[in-house]
Amino acid sequence: MIEKRVSAKRKARELAKYLRAERPDYAYLKRVFQHLRDELEIEVPKALKKLPYVPTKEELKRYYEVVWKAKNFQDMVILKTLMYTGIRVSELIHIKLTDIDFNYCQIRINKGKGSKDRIVPFPQSFKELLAMNVDSMKKKQAVYLFESSWKKKYSDRGIRKILAKYSEEAGLTQNLSPHKLRHFLLTWLKKQGIDDALIQPYSGHESRKSLEVYSKLAITDAQLEYNQVINKFPV
Repeated sequence: MIEKRVSAKRKARELAKYLRAERPDYAYLKRVFQHLRDELEIEVPKALKKLPYVPTKEELKRYYEVVWKAKNFQDMVILKTLMYTGIRVSELIHIKLTDIDFNYCQIRINKGKGSKDRIVPFPQSFKELLAMNVDSMKKKQAVYLFESSWKKKYSDRGIRKILAKYSEEAGLTQNLSPHKLRHFLLTWLKKQGIDDALIQPYSGHESRKSLEVYSKLAITDAQLEYNQVINKFPV
């Protein structure tokens, strides 16, 4: 039978009588209680990792409908680039016109997360729209795929403001940020049966346990799988 515990406050006072003479600081107390947990064989519970929010197909379609009705050509290209490639917003704003390969439907991401370069695919169906945007930017003598009228590349904040505006107009409960679009694509590809090892080369994720496997995979293998399912994408 377990005896009734005294209150935590009372127990703290009792312990304080023993520790006060030591004039303990925070670091000392922290080590004391770490050892106390070990002595009492108390396990520290692991914090539950909150799963990222992933928009539904219905939410994505509703959002896309609002963007389409706005008839803003560049906003549409921004949205589709994020949706189809799953790149981070920090990578999107650094895409140069010279980074796009229309022959292979690929975009080179230079110095992405972890300062690593990689190739991401885009669907054949997006080729014409993207090419129109590239031609328009070339006429303006732009360097980057997305530049303002002041010939400055879009900022991270600027892209987020654009997406947030359409999220509000679509009446979504959560803002459809660039990272949520990334989560949607990678989750959707997984649901289509594409193996993690084939998603990784263009997602930019890195797993120590899987590095050996990933290093043996070519982007052409990953893109073949991507091309087979991307035409089923909701929008």
